[in-house]
Amino acid sequence: MKYSIQILSIIIFIALISCAKQSTPMGGPKDEDPPKLMSISPENESLNTKPSVIELLFDEYVKVENPNKSIIITPRIKKDEMEVTALKNRVVIKLNQELEDSTTYVFNFQKSITDITESNVPENLKLVFSTGPEIDSLTFSGNVAYTFPQKEKKMKDVLVGLYTKEDTTNILTAPPYYIGTADTAGNFTLTNIKEGEYLAYAWHDDNNSLKVEEKSEAYSFLGDTILIDRNISGVQFYLDKSNLSEFKVNRSSPTGSNFDIVLSKFPLDITLEAEDLGEKLFFRRNERTLRFYHTEMVNDSLPVQLNLKDSVGFAIDTLIYAKFEESERNKESLEVNIEGQKNFVDILKAEFKFNKPVTTINYDSLLIKYDSASIVPIKQEWLSFEDSLMRTRMVLKWKVPDTLSIENFIVYAGDSTFIDVESQFNKDKKETAFRRLKKETLAEELKITVNTDELPLIVQVLNKREELMAEQYLTESNVATFRNIEASTYLIRAIVDSNKNKRWDTHNMLENRQAERVYYLENPNDNNNKETTVRGGWTLEVPIQPTKPMGISKKTIPEDDEMEELEKDINLFIEELMDKYSIKTTVDK
Repeated sequence: MKYSIQILSIIIFIALISCAKQSTPMGGPKDEDPPKLMSISPENESLNTKPSVIELLFDEYVKVENPNKSIIITPRIKKDEMEVTALKNRVVIKLNQELEDSTTYVFNFQKSITDITESNVPENLKLVFSTGPEIDSLTFSGNVAYTFPQKEKKMKDVLVGLYTKEDTTNILTAPPYYIGTADTAGNFTLTNIKEGEYLAYAWHDDNNSLKVEEKSEAYSFLGDTILIDRNISGVQFYLDKSNLSEFKVNRSSPTGSNFDIVLSKFPLDITLEAEDLGEKLFFRRNERTLRFYHTEMVNDSLPVQLNLKDSVGFAIDTLIYAKFEESERNKESLEVNIEGQKNFVDILKAEFKFNKPVTTINYDSLLIKYDSASIVPIKQEWLSFEDSLMRTRMVLKWKVPDTLSIENFIVYAGDSTFIDVESQFNKDKKETAFRRLKKETLAEELKITVNTDELPLIVQVLNKREELMAEQYLTESNVATFRNIEASTYLIRAIVDSNKNKRWDTHNMLENRQAERVYYLENPNDNNNKETTVRGGWTLEVPIQPTKPMGISKKTIPEDDEMEELEKDINLFIEELMDKYSIKTTVDK
């Protein structure tokens, strides 16, 4: 009996604890209604208030998730010092800091508060109040887009921010003073802004840090200071990745019998000066590492002058002594791959890629096969190295004779065809198939007109995997004509090559240099669709329209003299109407 009473007491105690615990009810219809805000303190649009605590009361139990990052607060406050708690149907925010005088604050709660049943989010939950006698009401609005199309067409996690002119921080170092989110179409509006001068940025905030991780996140900036003394609209940002971290030599040291220079970033341009370069001294580039090979030098060093540039234009200009030591370390095996555009029209073009510089080729085992037993020996004049100093990429170009009515070919390299700088042979044979297309299946002509006076232009045709299929560099005309294009679906774009280096260049915020502009051929029936279908036997003429310029549209900010002219035109129009219809005005004296 004693034990029965104890057990019953435990059961009652557990039941009472369960009743008191906040939890999701079991059973019943699914809750699809978001929590309804019953009251908020301070009240929305309150004036002359400096709250230390903000309280929100809802009509049901709620919870908060990651509030210090999810709640967007403008102007910027120290969110790390803020405490946010949810108890039953109440959310309490302890600011734990002094707010600025005569400033309008906006708390945008986004998805930080939800009900405890189905995580429904209150609609447009926002608090606005001022520590002064009036609410700041200026707005800054526009659109954010990516320079290059993303796989996900809908915008996600894209923010826009304003920093005051006096602020010593920027998008790379701290969250902005004012901040807002772009919707899935890239449109944004920052509200309740105080009149002043600002610097504007947009970025993809993938890790929810409210600032840019420059090595992995795309971002954009307006180079000039913006005076916001009226509502500004029509702002345009284009997002690109731009790594502004220091470009330097991290390490240089012998590796086996070779010499490695390890860089902080990938070198886009490489210029070297050294004795016997291209004859006895060779190198390869592997991501951030330059490896040097010397065919004769042992236990000695060689001065190498390095001139390197990264993707944002930062340069390294230094002299390094490359030391080559005797080593018993096993030499790296030579690896070969054969790549290239698998379908061709007249010229078979293949690319041999090596992991090390190749110095010797055995042409007896380098062939083009067709039918079951026929071969064409590859001649030396058909081959060329993309870079004679690296010798790691070799291009084959063979014009197939018209008399050879064959469609399928195989580029073949037997084992021991290639010998590298360390006297290593390729151990395995390699072969890759290529197919000649029938001309009657091809588009006769693809004519692309870029509606701009900007030159030079790089006009590119890419497949759906964004592999380059055809390209033209225009210096005197804005029209590119491609013939015998394979029937398929393509992305067609034009790059404005402002610095004339024949490639696209990203922006450099530290030098206030914007990225080179890129214009895509848009589907007229779907602005989000940049795919163009090219049909066999057709001639296709298409225009590429320039996209909206980066920055603030001048039409959205009328100058004072423009306003005066507009007022004169309106008054003149009114007078003409009055004369036409014999309307007279009377003035009471």
